[in-house]
Amino acid sequence: MPPLSRRLMMVMPMIAAASAASAQAPAVMLFRVVSQRDEIIIGLTPAELAALGSGPEAERIGRRLAAEGQVGAWRYTVGRAPDGSTRYGANGRISILRQDTYRIEPYTAAIPVAPPPS
Repeated sequence: MPPLSRRLMMVMPMIAAASAASAQAPAVMLFRVVSQRDEIIIGLTPAELAALGSGPEAERIGRRLAAEGQVGAWRYTVGRAPDGSTRYGANGRISILRQDTYRIEPYTAAIPVAPPPS
C-alpha cells in the first residue's frame, strides 16, 4: 500500500475536479418549447426551477403549465456579447401558455449562455 502522502496526492486532483464542477452550476438552464406555430428557447434560473417543485426540470415546467395554464420564463436568442463573441442572451420575459405548447425539452447550447439580468 502506498504511503499516506502518495495516496493524498492521487486523491487531491479528483477532489479539486469535483469541487470545480459543483462550483460551476449554470446560472440558467435552457429549454426548447415547441408549439404548432414555432419553437423558442427559454431559460430559467435554478431558483425559478426550484419554485416549480421537484423532479426532472422539463417535467416541472409541464406540471406547472398543466396546473396553472402558463409559465413565465426568459426568452433566449443568439446575439453578440460585449466583446463581440456570439452567445445566447436573455431577450425579455415571456409567458408560455398551455394551449399553445406541444413539447418542452432540455436544450444544450453549443455557444456560451449569459445569465438573465438581475
